[in-house]
Amino acid sequence: MQYETQVWEPTPEHIVQAAKLLRRGELVGMPTETVYGLAANALDEQAVAKIFAAKGRPMDNPLIVHIAHKEELGRIVREITPTVEKLMDAFWPGPLTMVLPRRPEISDAVTAGLDTVAVRLPSHPVARKLIEEAGVPLAAPSANTSGKPSPTRASHVYHDLKGKLPCILDGGSCQVGLESTVIAVGENSARILRPGRVTVGDLLKVVEQVQVDDGVFTKLEGNQKVASPGMKYKHYAPSAHVVMVDGSITQFCDYVRTHAQEGTAVLVFDREKSLFDLPVFTYGSFSDQQSQASRLFDALRQMDERKDIKTVYARAPFPDEVGMAVYNRLLRACGFDVVDLKNKTHVYGLTGQTGAGKSTVADLLRKQGIGVVDCDVVAREVVQSPTLLDRLAKQFGKDILENGVLNRQRLADRAFASKEATQLLDQIMFPPILQEARQQMDRLAAAGHRIILLDAPTLFESGADAQCDAVITVVAKDEIRRKRIMARDGLTKEQAKARMEAQLSREFLEQHSDYLLVNDGTPEQLEEQVLALAMKLKHPQLTEMGKGNRHG
Repeated sequence: MQYETQVWEPTPEHIVQAAKLLRRGELVGMPTETVYGLAANALDEQAVAKIFAAKGRPMDNPLIVHIAHKEELGRIVREITPTVEKLMDAFWPGPLTMVLPRRPEISDAVTAGLDTVAVRLPSHPVARKLIEEAGVPLAAPSANTSGKPSPTRASHVYHDLKGKLPCILDGGSCQVGLESTVIAVGENSARILRPGRVTVGDLLKVVEQVQVDDGVFTKLEGNQKVASPGMKYKHYAPSAHVVMVDGSITQFCDYVRTHAQEGTAVLVFDREKSLFDLPVFTYGSFSDQQSQASRLFDALRQMDERKDIKTVYARAPFPDEVGMAVYNRLLRACGFDVVDLKNKTHVYGLTGQTGAGKSTVADLLRKQGIGVVDCDVVAREVVQSPTLLDRLAKQFGKDILENGVLNRQRLADRAFASKEATQLLDQIMFPPILQEARQQMDRLAAAGHRIILLDAPTLFESGADAQCDAVITVVAKDEIRRKRIMARDGLTKEQAKARMEAQLSREFLEQHSDYLLVNDGTPEQLEEQVLALAMKLKHPQLTEMGKGNRHG
């Protein structure tokens, strides 16, 4: 049957109309906090069959049943254990789906013939009101053509399913942006079948043990039965072929440069957009997994608007916390076509306001076994070049050299006297400094360092931030910094102020950084921040689970 699909604002009147359609066995596009769902009466087998027909979905891919209140769970499942009760109290309403023994009223069409059913209670007010008004539980997979990126806006549903359902309730953009976490519930334990916004760490606050199913990261065979949607088939894929490249930004750039052909594009993090002459799609910040989750499907759909794009190389996220869900979706979008750049090295830029304590942070991270390239030291090395000294003398006066040796204080006084003078110094110094820093980073990588810190006071001004996977910035209050600079360098208050004003603003640094360290307190407080950051960089999976927790 062909419908003239309507997109409705979720007014009380429209919700009542949509609920009537559901009770009559029709389909409705429904907003949730995760993605838009294609809803049908879960107790009506013929209505459920329409979901599979509209989506082109394989019949052995089970559906999730949505309820409006915890008390309704007893209509769906045979037993509600104390562990289920604890999980409901902690995460419902919200993006957690539990796979539980089903009651006979739930048809095989919903469960793909399994003895279990997947159930969740969404937090989106429109979804809950629609379920309440319909008076029946709703089976609702993502409202897209099967295999395509999931819809996070009503327009996505309309694009994929126009003519296949009577109406779509437009609840705006989905907050989470990825489908719910699906778990099998055991005795004080959970097994993640599909990762989502509710993470391993979240679950470990409620149950003693959490395992991650092999199907999260492994391709399952075609004849294997699965208890959760999103485990078996290629999903979320645009028309272009996606290849996930797992490595640092430098390795990624080298790989793309070698393999790019006509029709090639890249999917990268926001900071990296300027590195490519190819078509670029972005999906959030390297360090902000929430932004990655909320923007991934939008980016995948944008690719389909470019018919000239045939291949997309995608930067792999860290598969920890919410990043596990993002990695899982990309893994299926690329059909498990992954390039794993062995022995990959990640580079983190370290910068900060003068007097904020950047050098102290670098020393603390070095003690944690992280390789550090100090651009101040590099600058002192490269400035010994006679050619470079000659250029500096021509621009800032011959008297900055005393018997061929650079008077650093005299150069600093002149270079920081105005922004124009500072920019001139940068133009002369940045290229040789970055070249030598790159060589030192390569030597550290060759020596086995997998995390390298590029300590650069002018990280942004030099453009070196684009070569880093993420940026760490150290800041402090102006008065604290001024006192530190005067004591450290023997400067007057006015000289210290001039140094401070020659730098980028704190607002700029905070907006363009991934990790912020605030050094307004004691050395012990700074060290505590740095040790936590070192743990995050070296062992991202442990920051969520905790050393004493078990994880399979």
